[in-house]
Parts: sequence; structure tokens; C-alpha cells
Amino acid sequence: MPRPIPPDRFQELVEVATHVFLEQGYRRTQMADVAARMGVAKGTVYLYVESKEALFDAVVRHADRRDSLELPPRLPVPTPPAGSTLEAVRKRVAESASLPRLMEALSRRRVADVRSELEGVVRELYGLLADHRIGIKLLDRCAPDHPELAEAWYGAGRVGTMALLQRYLEDRIRRRRLRPVEDVAVTARIVLETAVFWAVHRHWDPSPQDVDDARAEDAVVQFVTRALLEDA
Repeated sequence: MPRPIPPDRFQELVEVATHVFLEQGYRRTQMADVAARMGVAKGTVYLYVESKEALFDAVVRHADRRDSLELPPRLPVPTPPAGSTLEAVRKRVAESASLPRLMEALSRRRVADVRSELEGVVRELYGLLADHRIGIKLLDRCAPDHPELAEAWYGAGRVGTMALLQRYLEDRIRRRRLRPVEDVAVTARIVLETAVFWAVHRHWDPSPQDVDDARAEDAVVQFVTRALLEDA
């Protein structure tokens, strides 16, 4: 009789492969690297996934999940059809790139408390980035090998978010609720990239600063609001 497959081994495989892809990128990662990190033979990995493409697809689809992974009904997981991983990334970006506080602020005719409003906008942005930090970092790390995947984030996600931020800043500056700035587009990019570094990239920084997530978020919110408010 064949040996039963441990039900938690697939989750271990996805978690280990995620770390390896983040460290080495897609092209440099080999199935033997993942197997070695797990402490198993390379053939064991192929009991779960048919190819590196299938493994990467599983990593992308399950990145940032909080619940446990169930053993797929079909093993090994087959190589995905061409374009399938890209569609999964596009769907995730579309479903997760929601910023209701920012959208509500853009539709607001009167602004009673711009400080509270701005703090809420920045905190919402930071939280969204933090909730998807592994997926964002994966696309960033593997962009040279999968530019079409990176474009799904950079094009639909980052560019769209910057456009919304720019509209918000332009409106509040026009109403004289925020400081005038030399270049609103650059300022929107500064706000976004500050949040991206502290919510995402600092976790893989080669010289990390020891600060917990809540303190980092509070510092980013304070920095942005003090920089943009007239009465700061």
C-alpha cells in the first residue's frame, strides 16, 4: 500500500516555497531548493505539485491567507493553464484594492474634521498593504521573471491607488484644508511609498529596525498628517 500523505504537508510546502521564492526570486528557485528547506527528497515535492509553475501558482493564490490550507482534492496539483496565475492575481487585486474611507472622503461635500479624515485615509491604506504584504512582496521580488504579474499590481493596484490619493490631496488643498505642495502627484507617491515601505518592505529589509506593527503604523500616520495639515 502507498504511504498516506500527511494532510498538513501541503501547507508546509506552500509556506516553505513562499520563503524560498521571496529570497531567490522565481527563476533562481529550484524544486530541489524547496525540498532541501523542507528536509525531504525532491521527489516528495512532486507528490504534491506537478511542476515549479504549479507550486508558484499555489504560493501566489494562498499568500497572506490566515486560515489553514486543505489538502487539494487532486494530487499532484497540475500545472496551471497559460494565463491562469495572471487572472488569479488580477482578481485578487480587484477584490482587495478597496479603500472605502478614501472613496467616501472623495464624495464628501463638507469636511468637518480634516485631521481625523486624513488619519483614517492613511490608516486604511496602511492596513490594506499590511494585510497583503506577502503577495505584494512576491510580485515585487518575481517581477523580473513575471513582468505580467507585476503589472497587474503596479498597473491596477499602485497606479490606481496613487490616482485616488492625488485626487483627494488636490481637493483638500483646493479647499485650503491641507497645505499647498509643489507637486501633488509626487506627494501622493511619497505618501504611498512611505506606507508601502513600513507595511511591506521593512519585513524583508537586510538591516531591519525592531519596531512592532502598531507603532510603525502610528508613526506613518503621524508623519503624513503632520506634513500635510496646515495647523501642524
